[in-house]
Amino acid sequence: MSTIRIKNLTYGFDLQSTLLFENADLTIQTSWKLGLVGRNGRGKTTLLNLIQGKLPYTGNIEHQTNFLYFPQEVKDETLLTYQILEGFDETEYWKLERELNLLAVNPEVLWLPFEQLSGGEQTKVLLAILFAQDEGFPLIDEPTNHLDLAARKLVAHYLKSKKQGFILVSHDRQLVDDVVDHILSIERNQLVLHQGNYSLYEAEKKQRDATELANNTKLKREINRLSKTADEKAQWSGSREKDKYGDPHKKGSGGIGDTGAIGARAARVMKRSKAIIHRMEDQISEKEKLLKNLEKVDPLTIHVKSTYKKQWIKAENLQLFYGDRALFAPISFELNKGDRLAITGANGSGKTSLIDFLLGNFQGEVKGEVTIARNWTLSLVRQDFKDNTGTLAEFSEKRQIREEELLNHIRKLGVERSVFLNKIEQMSQGQQKRVEIAKAMLTPADIFIWDEPLNYLDILNHQQLQQAILKANPTMIIVDHDQYFLSKVATKTIELRD
Repeated sequence: MSTIRIKNLTYGFDLQSTLLFENADLTIQTSWKLGLVGRNGRGKTTLLNLIQGKLPYTGNIEHQTNFLYFPQEVKDETLLTYQILEGFDETEYWKLERELNLLAVNPEVLWLPFEQLSGGEQTKVLLAILFAQDEGFPLIDEPTNHLDLAARKLVAHYLKSKKQGFILVSHDRQLVDDVVDHILSIERNQLVLHQGNYSLYEAEKKQRDATELANNTKLKREINRLSKTADEKAQWSGSREKDKYGDPHKKGSGGIGDTGAIGARAARVMKRSKAIIHRMEDQISEKEKLLKNLEKVDPLTIHVKSTYKKQWIKAENLQLFYGDRALFAPISFELNKGDRLAITGANGSGKTSLIDFLLGNFQGEVKGEVTIARNWTLSLVRQDFKDNTGTLAEFSEKRQIREEELLNHIRKLGVERSVFLNKIEQMSQGQQKRVEIAKAMLTPADIFIWDEPLNYLDILNHQQLQQAILKANPTMIIVDHDQYFLSKVATKTIELRD
């Protein structure tokens, strides 16, 4: 076992007005299975690059560790998968085959061009290469991309079975909960270490945040009292000065008695009032330091139309076909008012085709009996949203959404105000996804059909959507691979099987 010691780490991009990390101190044991969490843009991948020495910084990062990073860069995807091993550490074939078997991947894929592998197969192959190397500490950045629910469970079991430690970055809460024994949270510009999985970290953080908020409320009351007292004392000392010399604005007002005694007393009161003000300022400064790691998850709203209809869809023994090939076994389900239907299944099982059918866009053959109510209004979250273009003002006008509401929602979802003037097509993929989510939430609809809404979103965004759905109680069809999220929001589930 070795350690990674971080001392006085300070780092920020040149274009940022604030630092990602400031004088951060941390010690990591390489025997830990460490989950690295934090909001998008908070610096998770950057921290991994800093640990590897890929970025300049101030402070010290001490270790004697050979780091192995996932996902590895594949420069030429036309090569046979086995050939890309030449770009990594030399690995005995039997070890790689062992890891592939643990991930339920046929070793024959090694003799196919890497570009012909599915996204899930590529992910598993790169994980197998990572753990087939005996020497090194794995840094695993978002391993669930392109993985369906079954594959995520398999990867979770695979990582949990490993005896060696690693650092895992993932927005899949269930995966993090199942796998890690420590959590490193990037909160504002501080690194906070917790022992246990994400659920334990979340419970501890809620308790810590509640205590800080309670202390903050108490302190504000005290500050208000001190401020009022300080003002009163300042006014009194001023009036004593007027008694001493007379008020030039009042006729017949002259000085009185012992001006020296009155002046000395006024000076003492003024000094005391200044001390009270200084005390107040110190307490404000102290509390600001305590609260700087307090995450605020702003609530979001979903615009659900009021309707008298009780049932929207009823399907019995529904099957979709491309030619003679059925996409999935017959399914039967109902979508009634207030239902939130989760559609699950392996990649390629026909989930998107089923949504296309419900939207009237499926081109293949259909079998079974399906009744769909007429005149419904829809709100969609799509996987492909390249047609979202132009400025946010133009976009909101085109979509008939109030611009103020759109900006408010995407800000709450974590998009910085500095991005608001950019055209949507010039934004990052994550920022564009947040525009798509905000649009879907603010479009008044009878039915909300959301296809993989959690892609590109962080765990706190997941919580925002979960809370908004449970509060609004919309009629929904949801396709996603995040098991924890579906368990919280879905009222019924259908699984598409071969």
